[in-house]
Amino acid sequence: MPQSQKLFQPITIGDIALKHRVVLSPMTRFRNTSQHVPTDLSVEYYSQRGSVPGTLLISEATAIAAKAGGYENIPHLETPVQIAGWNKASHPFISMLWAFGRTADPAFMKRHGLQYVSASDIPLTGFPEPHVLTIEETKEYVQLFARAAVNAVEAGFDGVEVHGANGYLVDQFLQDVCNNRTDEYGGSIENRCRFALEILDAIVNALGTEQKVAIRLSPWEIYQDMRMKDPMPTFRYLVSEIARRYPNLAYLHVTEPRVTGDHDREAGEGEQNDFIREIWGSRAFVSAGGYNRELAVDTAERTGNLIAFGRHYLANPDLPLRLYANHPLNKYNRKTFLLVENSIGYTDYPFAEDLRSRAIESDKANASD
Repeated sequence: MPQSQKLFQPITIGDIALKHRVVLSPMTRFRNTSQHVPTDLSVEYYSQRGSVPGTLLISEATAIAAKAGGYENIPHLETPVQIAGWNKASHPFISMLWAFGRTADPAFMKRHGLQYVSASDIPLTGFPEPHVLTIEETKEYVQLFARAAVNAVEAGFDGVEVHGANGYLVDQFLQDVCNNRTDEYGGSIENRCRFALEILDAIVNALGTEQKVAIRLSPWEIYQDMRMKDPMPTFRYLVSEIARRYPNLAYLHVTEPRVTGDHDREAGEGEQNDFIREIWGSRAFVSAGGYNRELAVDTAERTGNLIAFGRHYLANPDLPLRLYANHPLNKYNRKTFLLVENSIGYTDYPFAEDLRSRAIESDKANASD
């Protein structure tokens, strides 16, 4: 791709050289087997979206262990079969490491003899009161994240991203709306951030490098009963600590306030992530949430950020080419987002064949130079 706009310029994250800054955002699709193993359809889905060389793909969120899961047909990264299931995936590919906590389906947990847990006893609206993780159990989860990171590298992933966003377990520790603990993991900002920082510490130690590690945060998310009255002090401290401890972290991934879950919303007064960008400086920063082409180009020009697309990338396997050429996009169909083990709305979205042919010819020409 020509390099007239930053969105289409190369960038290096960790030890990965990318050819542009359009990123596949992590998206749960429920297309895995009942044993939580990716299918051939999953491999095809990611291969399609990695068809433009040098594209960063972030996997759908993947449970670090059975006890950290919460639904049928999501991937896990614990058993040899589950690890092997990712071996055919495209690259560069980052594994999103996930623990549900109180957002798990209580019926699923009960059916599988698993404990329904959270940072504290504050229930999710309409859900039962969770078991409060003890200090010992919390530290066990830290090690489960580290072990899953090792499993991810064994599976062939180029790195891992800790899911610290959207109201899942790491976020449940971070935010005072669902953390009323009085021990070393609750109360003060430093204590509430301890779990996330210990997870990063454990993963970096397990992998022997920080360049294969990233984390996703969502300071302004209201999904799943989140959103502190003032998130800025907590996330300012957390990001400052991450930047201090790990100056060579692969990237920081942050969701914008104009989205909640997979829906758009109006950002409130004062809701913005520039305070995090200022702390993070020139390090690689992935911004996700509600992007169209114009906004992505403008944001990349202003910040140099990588831009993660979800819904549009779901419907456009060749999205980087379409964005570069300003080519019309396929429309996504929400009704097919979460079908189980079905190609409809998954691998059947068409490529723009004229763009694809031109890209192939360009690659051939560049290779012969």
